[in-house]
Amino acid sequence: MKYPQARRLSLVDHLHGHPVPDPYRWLEDPAAPETRAWQQAQDRLWREHAATLPLRDRFEARLVELSAVGMVTPPLWRGERRFHLSQSAGQEHPVLHLDDRPVLDPARLDPSGLTTLDGWQPDHDGRLVAYQLSRRGDERAELYVLDLATGEPVDGPIGGCRYSPVAWLPGGAGFYYVRFRQGVYLHRLGDPADVEVFSRGPVAYGLQTSGDGRWLTITAGTRAGNGAWLADLSAGDPARLGPRAVHEEGRERDARTEAAVGPDGRLYVLTDQDAPRRRLCVAGTEEPSAWKELVPEDGGAVLGAFPVLDGGRLLAARPRHAVGEIGVHDAATGEWLAEVPLPGSGTVTALTSRPDGGHEAWFGYTDAVTPGEVWRYDARDGVVARWATAPGHVPFTEVESHHVEYASADGTRVRMVVSALPGRAGPRPAILTGYGGFGVPLTPAYAADSRAWVEAGGVLAVAHLRGGGEEGESWHRDGMLDRKPNVFADFEAAAGKLVADGWTEPGRLAAWGESNGGLLVGAVLTRRPDLFAAVVCSAGLLDMVRYERSGLGPSWAPEYGSAADPEQLAWLLGYSPYHHVREGTAYPATLFTVSGGDSRVDPMHARKMCAALQRATSAEGPVLLRHEPDVGHGARAVSRSITLAADVLAFAAAHTGLTGP
Repeated sequence: MKYPQARRLSLVDHLHGHPVPDPYRWLEDPAAPETRAWQQAQDRLWREHAATLPLRDRFEARLVELSAVGMVTPPLWRGERRFHLSQSAGQEHPVLHLDDRPVLDPARLDPSGLTTLDGWQPDHDGRLVAYQLSRRGDERAELYVLDLATGEPVDGPIGGCRYSPVAWLPGGAGFYYVRFRQGVYLHRLGDPADVEVFSRGPVAYGLQTSGDGRWLTITAGTRAGNGAWLADLSAGDPARLGPRAVHEEGRERDARTEAAVGPDGRLYVLTDQDAPRRRLCVAGTEEPSAWKELVPEDGGAVLGAFPVLDGGRLLAARPRHAVGEIGVHDAATGEWLAEVPLPGSGTVTALTSRPDGGHEAWFGYTDAVTPGEVWRYDARDGVVARWATAPGHVPFTEVESHHVEYASADGTRVRMVVSALPGRAGPRPAILTGYGGFGVPLTPAYAADSRAWVEAGGVLAVAHLRGGGEEGESWHRDGMLDRKPNVFADFEAAAGKLVADGWTEPGRLAAWGESNGGLLVGAVLTRRPDLFAAVVCSAGLLDMVRYERSGLGPSWAPEYGSAADPEQLAWLLGYSPYHHVREGTAYPATLFTVSGGDSRVDPMHARKMCAALQRATSAEGPVLLRHEPDVGHGARAVSRSITLAADVLAFAAAHTGLTGP
């Protein structure tokens, strides 16, 4: 394949004693004429290759069918008013409903499909809702207020609210919100002069008010650790909070803590301090830092959501080795009483109750073969019943999932789930995927692209790597900073296990990773190119020396380390994919996918890596770049998701030998 010419610089930076070549730095500037011409040539090259992919149209048609299931979320209650998201077949985006009436549809606000609803929060009376919109994928949301009686916006826009939590004042006169990585602000409706009320510098913030609106809890920190505070909103001026520490700031590097005042008036504290899989503690609001343990750490599961219900019952959601469960506890003693029966071995996606407690709870459920559903639990009799299903229905092919355990290079036991059609034997085309970062777990969930691949005869393997949250905070920390190579070793061992067990072979195995998972497959691509026939790297971080200079890079230094620190630069250089591309190496067929509006991971990573790999590879498999304008890192219209997934699956199929069902 003849690749577009990419000028190669002799540029070498000298950082903390390390010579760091950067021959394609000019590709960091997307507006430069030379970059634009190179990108246009890459676009043509991708389109030409995509037109040759035999299964592309078949995958797209099946993805349209599989995506028609729609979605529904558990209810959020304000008195007797019920809010939820729902998406039916043919709708590009989820729609916010009040009871069964649609009140906010992004597609009606913008028929182009380029506007997304990034967040929403009704006031305590359910009369107003604060909502956030972003456009063309940049996720730099603007916040508005909608009057639900009239259907008209009554306030906004307020800028700089990237996925901001919103905590309403009682009576709906205003709310607290977060300006991205700056601090907590008070906004009074109709008053443009917002007031900063709390700040701990450029970190992430969380906000939550109690069901009665009296108590505000605040968190501030990083993925590595945070502080937590409690403020009494009945004490006077809402612009003068006077917060009291729940989790002392001096310990914020050691643990992550969340807090909320329950309907029983107690302060509940969920923390991984001295408990990597988290424990639940309680305190009185008069002395919020004096916790007492209520529900201890479970050695095999990670504690999550915990609504408090009437009758002295507390529910606690836990993923156990990435499979969800819900326990019933005595709210006074923490004693385990029973387990809520779930529909299968899947994921509890959300767990909600009424602000004042009540005897009911609702939870979302999904697994590899079940589109998202909502179930209702009644604490009076322990009965669980299906409450809502996704609006669409699609006939599915039977799929089997196998839970596999294997040893990584250092002997650590790692788990993965392997899905395939039943009754097949022998090596088959396969996709291996993983994430391994930021404490984020990969749990079972319905996904149209996964089903389409397996129904076509492929094998899908999802590895639960270190760096993720499947096994708690220790598992996360074992895959961050100087221990990041553990993640790559876990993934490489997963590939070896798939081959050893006869699921596939190197010439029929593809790796697919997105975002931090894109870094994962980029690193493995350069460490072990012999393991894979194809690699798909979507929105990946690839130049780890300069990742802090664009997008959200500066906020990720606690996870990866910083090139400004001599020791940490050595860690980054040890695996940075862009800096480990070697001339004359037979690299797998590789597809980079990027979004022009991505404000998290700059597409420059893929441009530079693509240029380096196109020059270096000695293999016949192509190295290609798929660039899509006007979308970003997060949510997108269904039709655009289908087009991207069809392209990726067809590319993987063509280069692993998958020919169809």
